[in-house]
Amino acid sequence: MKNTFKTTVIAVVALFSVSSCNDALDIIQDGEMPAELAFQTTADLDKYLNGAVYSSLDNTNEIFFSGQFTDELGMGPQNSELQLSAHQFYLDVTNPYASGIWISNYSTINRVNRLLDGAKKVTPASADVSSYNNILAQARVIRAFNYFTLLSYFSTDMKSGTALGVMVFDNIPMVDEVRPRVANSEVFAAIDADIAFAETNLTVGGASYLRVTRNMLNAFKARYYLYRGMYPQAKTAAEAVLSGSGLSLTAATPVPTGLAFGNATSHGGLNALATTNPYKRMWVDTSQGEIIFALSRPTTGAWGNIGTLFNTNQSNSSGSVLYDMGRKTYNLLSAVNGDIRRFAYLDHTSTVNTSYATIPDYRVKDVLIIDKYPGKTNQTTRNDLKVFRLSEIYFILAECAVEEGDFAGAATRIKAVRDARNYLAPVALPVYTSKAQAYTDILLERRKELYLEGHRYLDLKRLGETAGVAIDRDPTDDLKTIPVTIPITDYRMKSLPIPRPETQGNPTIVQNPGY
Repeated sequence: MKNTFKTTVIAVVALFSVSSCNDALDIIQDGEMPAELAFQTTADLDKYLNGAVYSSLDNTNEIFFSGQFTDELGMGPQNSELQLSAHQFYLDVTNPYASGIWISNYSTINRVNRLLDGAKKVTPASADVSSYNNILAQARVIRAFNYFTLLSYFSTDMKSGTALGVMVFDNIPMVDEVRPRVANSEVFAAIDADIAFAETNLTVGGASYLRVTRNMLNAFKARYYLYRGMYPQAKTAAEAVLSGSGLSLTAATPVPTGLAFGNATSHGGLNALATTNPYKRMWVDTSQGEIIFALSRPTTGAWGNIGTLFNTNQSNSSGSVLYDMGRKTYNLLSAVNGDIRRFAYLDHTSTVNTSYATIPDYRVKDVLIIDKYPGKTNQTTRNDLKVFRLSEIYFILAECAVEEGDFAGAATRIKAVRDARNYLAPVALPVYTSKAQAYTDILLERRKELYLEGHRYLDLKRLGETAGVAIDRDPTDDLKTIPVTIPITDYRMKSLPIPRPETQGNPTIVQNPGY
């Protein structure tokens, strides 16, 4: 059910409509244990939460679609020109990543509903009531987050309660049952109910950033309310993260001396899995850093390897580079002296050619090797998937300040992130004199800081028109003579298409405009 880069196409063909429930989880198979036997104790619920619900959470499709469709990726020298449709702005009902986002989120919702249904058959011992409620609270936050993700991609207007949303399931539907998309307001009501339950029942303790905690709940609320345009609520939730998480922005220092590409001694020390640099340690999973919530990807087991989206087997010049960093993104990271992200996100074996714009064979002579997901010890290219980090909370507070007319406050939040990412010295405080100017700079910093974390498409969808910013791709990122951008008002920037398997299996579904 985890539709990764290599399995999504197969999964989309094999799975029928989620609303029609023809998924292996929805059909009682011969020899399958019924719910009344599977769920008998609180411990059974916890095992299912960990083994079925958490394990099904996956944002790989979101990360890759956003990177490929926008300006985060360029064509690597070993790319065989397969799976290029989204990179060339061809987006239709057969797109495997749109289908993957749809199927993956509904699969997790289905599992949560099975857990909640099974919980009705369990009467916890008095000593287990708190644990029982905490299990349900974690599950309901996960369900709310999945509905929010679906709305973010498939609703044309997250700020409108009357805009068409997605299908809502709060139970286990019958095999032949179909449901229509409902208004956003109805989906919001379901999300709000899950949040309210979690507010009351989520255990205050528990510090693991790989589980749903109060910190994760507040971070989710901050993003959810921000996307809805509920800025006071977003600000309150974001401030709760700052005051209650105990986290601080991860420092850029110390760093190896003489940072340079092609220097295996110095920059290789930053890229190495054993690095002591705090910011890089967060990306090789040897330190939590400022991570609020991440999806665990242990070294053992059949988990997807996020790094193989970009490099076939390792994130260096020997690793068969499928996609490299978008050239304009690299130029932005290089524009500020001392920006640790320039080196942390690229491998030191990259070939950086200053004449990239004029050489005909730039694909092989200007190779910006992505090293944001280098893997962890004993498992190359496999990393935990970071969902919420503290830097995003600063960006959320900056947006809230803009909406309050507090341009100085917004600038202070952006400067805080830039200072944390600079290993040389603090940077100048930006000055904003208009809403459009402020959002342009916020988008710029989000582009650099949240690179390949699945935000860019949604950021442009949310803020691009206000800021006057669209997909900003360099011509060298592409293989063919095609447009390097599309208008920010284009229907493809408003929403993703409802996947063909859903519209074929569910006659009540209304397709999004343009598709």
